[in-house]
Amino acid sequence: MHTTNEQDQYRDRIATVDETGRRKWIYPKKPAGKFTNRRNLVSYILLTFLFAGPFIKINGQPLLLLGVLERKFIIFGQVFSQYDFFLFVIMMIVGIVFITLFTVVYGRLFCGWVCPQTIFMENVFRKIEYWIDGDYKHQQKLQRQGWDAEKTRKRLFKHTLFFLISFLIANTFLAYLIGSEALIDIITDPPSEHISGLISLLVFTVVFYLVFSKLREQVCTTICPYGRLQSVLLDSHSIVVAYDHERGEGRAKFRKNEDRKAAGKGDCVDCHQCVDVCPTGIDIRHGTQLECVNCTACIDACNNIMDGVGLKQGLIRYASENEIQTGEKFKFTTRIKAYTAVLLVLIGVFITMLLIRTETNTAIIRTSGVLYQKMDDNTYRNLYSYVIHNKTNDSMAVEIRPISPFVRRIEIIGPLNTLYSGDEISGSCFIYIHEDSIPRGRPKVEIGIFDKIDGRLIEQVEASFLSPKR
Repeated sequence: MHTTNEQDQYRDRIATVDETGRRKWIYPKKPAGKFTNRRNLVSYILLTFLFAGPFIKINGQPLLLLGVLERKFIIFGQVFSQYDFFLFVIMMIVGIVFITLFTVVYGRLFCGWVCPQTIFMENVFRKIEYWIDGDYKHQQKLQRQGWDAEKTRKRLFKHTLFFLISFLIANTFLAYLIGSEALIDIITDPPSEHISGLISLLVFTVVFYLVFSKLREQVCTTICPYGRLQSVLLDSHSIVVAYDHERGEGRAKFRKNEDRKAAGKGDCVDCHQCVDVCPTGIDIRHGTQLECVNCTACIDACNNIMDGVGLKQGLIRYASENEIQTGEKFKFTTRIKAYTAVLLVLIGVFITMLLIRTETNTAIIRTSGVLYQKMDDNTYRNLYSYVIHNKTNDSMAVEIRPISPFVRRIEIIGPLNTLYSGDEISGSCFIYIHEDSIPRGRPKVEIGIFDKIDGRLIEQVEASFLSPKR
């Protein structure tokens, strides 16, 4: 059985750092089991979606485009621009609340199953490492081995594959930022025509290569802030990957035909397999730790051992601390209900914003520094500048018409060109109001943007009108 001193020591430093503060390289054992198989399936589905995403089109638009430089975003084929920034703010708030709620209930499940860092590390780069270097014992032996022909060949082959895959990831990542067509141009055209694009590709490639070949679990244990949020978000009712200390203690090696209960021993046979398979190097038997990414490798390892020694599975499982101590099943606490209510309200607001989102975004502003003008027909006019942005996937012909009944007419200066998808047009116009119809003060004039083909109202905006009436 482990001592109190052992329990206290693990809190002094993370598992990947030794007593001198130097990094300890982790060589996790290759996991196997039903949870590993399920995570592999989820990972392959997400990887397929990730690499195919930039090339999937919906109504001629990319499935996902995060054009930060051009301030153009496309999500599921719908075009969003800087004018829809408020939607992104709401979406980010919903995302933060969702992550909070999800962590409160299910712990760090996101990290173990769908986080890109975990998926690439465990299901791409680590699998290549197992294929080339072998399992953890072989990797440790190869590390201690001198630089002979075998080690040089394996290291060169492995890191070449790592760099090529990082280059592929960088290409995919860049495609989400600039679009697949622009990426293909960078790849097919002479490098001299796309120096900045080539530099971006190389920078992203080096970053991804260093992350997956050098930093590895340090991204999860040191860099990513999500792990540290656990200490605030988790409570005794949160579902985490947990060791059943009530059943497992005290630990002792397995002896055939022994009645462990009569001998005062727990079900943990102290095989160390749960530690050997952990990609962050922790001992789950110490309890929930910030380094744990809930990858379930320890669950599979423990279940395999339990099957081998004839004991019940589930010594390490998804459970809450309260369930382990009291045997009570999971239930919704007041905090979970509050998070859920806030989340539902935010989702409702977000959906409402999407539903009332107009097809165009129009700004009509009275030109500053220009006074009103009185015309021969006793009308007054103000000069305005307008900008109309098309937020749809289709081209449209629009016209500007008055909605306020006291407006005599609107005169557009120059042609009102066709609005193409994602583009905007700008220009100037005069708004005329007859002297007898001008309201006192500085009235608001309601103006409509209409579809020129079917005459429907697309958007309604307001502008102030300056006149001699006070």
